[in-house]
Amino acid sequence: MAYTRKNVTALTRSEKRRFVDALLAVKRRGEYDEFVRMHIDYYTADGERGLRAAHMTPSFLPWHRRFLLDLENALRRVDDSVTVPYWDWTRDRSPSGPPWTDDLLGGNGRRPDRLVTTGPFAFAEGNWTLRENVTDENYLTRDLGRSRDPIDLPTESDLEGALKDPVYDAAPWDSTATKGFRNKLEGWGSGRGTVSWRNHNRVHRWVGGAMVGGASVNDPVFWLHHAFIDLQWSRWQQRHRKHRYLPAKPPGRNNAQYRRIVARHERMPPWNVTPDSLESHERIYRYA
Repeated sequence: MAYTRKNVTALTRSEKRRFVDALLAVKRRGEYDEFVRMHIDYYTADGERGLRAAHMTPSFLPWHRRFLLDLENALRRVDDSVTVPYWDWTRDRSPSGPPWTDDLLGGNGRRPDRLVTTGPFAFAEGNWTLRENVTDENYLTRDLGRSRDPIDLPTESDLEGALKDPVYDAAPWDSTATKGFRNKLEGWGSGRGTVSWRNHNRVHRWVGGAMVGGASVNDPVFWLHHAFIDLQWSRWQQRHRKHRYLPAKPPGRNNAQYRRIVARHERMPPWNVTPDSLESHERIYRYA
């Protein structure tokens, strides 16, 4: 029977506590840091050699769907009542509102060093030491809204700009693609600075701190953000029922993307699954 992922604003006090407790348990077991390492390993940019499976690529959405499912399964092995909530950043836009409350993710980082001092993931609580991709800082940091160079979260209009495109993805199948739902949602734009960060990417920048870069999984808000991104893929599918994941076939040898992207029926590492097998989630979970 399918379980339900809820809007973070709809969580009861008990559901918040159970979600946090399950995350902390997965962290204590060492499993959580494995998710951080995996995301770092598969954060391959356009300019790098080899296969791109997680970012700047058509498989951005199915890759993160499976990644999110793996984390959710780890949480449910601790407490089978737990599911990953989603954060609708088009509606809940305040740095002091959900999900930034003391009983869930905690709030913003303090001004000098962006250290998060509130909530269950604050360094002082002793339960959330960062171990992957750390240098001098082994604590959770945030800079909600970017105090020195402020930016806003994406709007409903920004999201609609992606959802209305009926084509899933288009050549050249990377961060420079100007057509297609995938890149408009992932959010790689032309130019530099704030104008080049849209939707998914802009949210990472708005949160700041640990949420910037390949090790963004170090901040638990990563999962709530990607649950909302996953919901947008579902909404796009419902709106454009005749359209599916692209490319359907892998690029040929003379194509610059040969062996650099995952086609619909190809294996998507590190799992033995295909994008095709992840296009539907209704038998596993649904969104409220």
